[in-house]
Formats: sequence, C-alpha cells, structure tokens
Amino acid sequence: MKKKNWTSGFTIVELLLYMGIFAILLIVLFQIFTSIIDVQLESGATASVAQDGRFLLVRLAYDISQAQAVTNPSSLGAQASSLQVTINGTTLTYSVTDGILNLTNGSTNITNALTSIDTTISNLRFTRLGNPAGKDTVQVAFTLRSRTVKQGGTESQVFQTTVGLR
Repeated sequence: MKKKNWTSGFTIVELLLYMGIFAILLIVLFQIFTSIIDVQLESGATASVAQDGRFLLVRLAYDISQAQAVTNPSSLGAQASSLQVTINGTTLTYSVTDGILNLTNGSTNITNALTSIDTTISNLRFTRLGNPAGKDTVQVAFTLRSRTVKQGGTESQVFQTTVGLR
C-alpha cells in the first residue's frame, strides 16, 4: 500500500473563495461607513439651520423689544433689508453681507457676525407695522440655508416673527 504525502496549504480555488468573501465583506462595510457619514452630515446641517434660526429669532426679539425707537424701516408699512434700532442711546444695525447677518454697534463701530459659518441667510426682510399713535411693531422674515450639501440638496428653512416695542 502506498502512503500519500499531503502538504499543508491552500488550493487556488480555496484562496479565490476566501478573497471573494473578504472583498464582499469590505464592500459592505464601506457602504455602511459612507451611509453613517452621510447621515451625520445631514443631521449636522439640519441642526445648524435650526440652531441659528432660533438664536436669530431670540436675539432680534430681545433687541426689538428693548428698543426705544426704530429708525429703519423709516415709516409704517415700509420694508427694508436692514434694521436700525436705538437702545439706550446706542444705535444697532442688523444687515446682511455675503449671506452673513451682521450686527453693528453704532457707538463702538464694532460689527459682529450673528450667523455661524455653517449657514447663509437670504431674503431678510424687516417690515414696520403698527399705527401712528401706538408703539411700533417689526415683522422679521428670513431664510436660512445650510452650506453643507446633502444628497437631496441643501437644508433650508424660513423663519418669521413679529415683535413690538415696549
């Protein structure tokens, strides 16, 4: 009886089979990883638009309610793309430059950006409402758009509020 000599190792078929399974596993893991990254980017874009929108509404509502006078828009029913109010003798001006909402303090001439680098603001509109004998009311409307581009486009949200002077 002849004794067979077996050598340890893999056949070419086994090696190809293992490589194929490994390649499929890598492709599946890569797709899962890219899906996770996409979801993270989308949720970050949505969160930045919502957070900036809430901040701007609260900041504008506070400053308008504390104001003694509204200088721009100048007359009842007038609309403007910038807002100028006077608070305790200091003139504050809200205006948009290159998609960034800026607040300029008239007494110090310091300008601060109110929107984050993740969002752009557009269609900013201030409308002066009220009646001639009463306190002024300002309606604020704007659109915030995320700079992050998702698969379905950019995240965009319209904000609007109306605030009266005290």
